[in-house]
Amino acid sequence: MVDMSNVKLRIENIVASVDLFTDLNLEKVIEICPSSKYNPEEFPGIICRFDDPKVALLIFSSGKLVVTGAKSVDDIKRAVYKLIEMLKKIGAKFTREPQIDIQNMVFSGDIGMEFNLDAVALILPNCEYEPEQFPGVIYRVKEPRAVILLFSSGKIVCSGAKSEQDAWEAVKKLLRELEKYGLIEEEEEW
Repeated sequence: MVDMSNVKLRIENIVASVDLFTDLNLEKVIEICPSSKYNPEEFPGIICRFDDPKVALLIFSSGKLVVTGAKSVDDIKRAVYKLIEMLKKIGAKFTREPQIDIQNMVFSGDIGMEFNLDAVALILPNCEYEPEQFPGVIYRVKEPRAVILLFSSGKIVCSGAKSEQDAWEAVKKLLRELEKYGLIEEEEEW
């Protein structure tokens, strides 16, 4: 197994879809949401920003939300429950717990070594590299589904994962492939 001790990953953004299972009157909701925008001719939902936790919420009359900008799943939950408490003050009724589904997590990281991206692109399957258009190799992992951007410095961005575990698994698969094709040296201790 590949040595992961040098690899660092940090959550940059989490996007979740949420169903509150209740209809909302957006004309009333806009009155209680600080730092928000609502222009139904341009966009059918309210764009609301919270400072704590630092997230943006798209709020729709169907009671569905999109929460983005979170750095943890806990931040998503805190934002949803904060909004629910605000909505109760304008008479919104809730008959069940909200359904929160993580749609995408974005991680930045560092593999801890440098790469010759021309060699990586020639040898590694499931990747794209157009250095004139983008300075990194785009590596697609099928299971768990994720995309990893690999830069010559060893820095990476992993997106599309639905959990931190999926992101780590995707990075492990990339490292195994790099090792398999001789693009990184085998570790002495596995």
